[in-house]
Amino acid sequence: MRYEIRVDGQLTETLVKAFPELDHVLMAGQTILFGAVVDEAQLFGLLGRCQSLGLRVLEIRQSPS
Repeated sequence: MRYEIRVDGQLTETLVKAFPELDHVLMAGQTILFGAVVDEAQLFGLLGRCQSLGLRVLEIRQSPS
């Protein structure tokens, strides 16, 4: 499955490198992290990483493969 995780703010390169398994797009005031997620455990791990880095998750969306 593919997911998009939209976070508040434009992530620095250092923060983007904390998600090597995902691609990213910077938008006005937001960053979208996206890529393949194999299961719920990986998804929860990504969300936990966002939380530990102090990122504000605005939206999580499953996208078509």
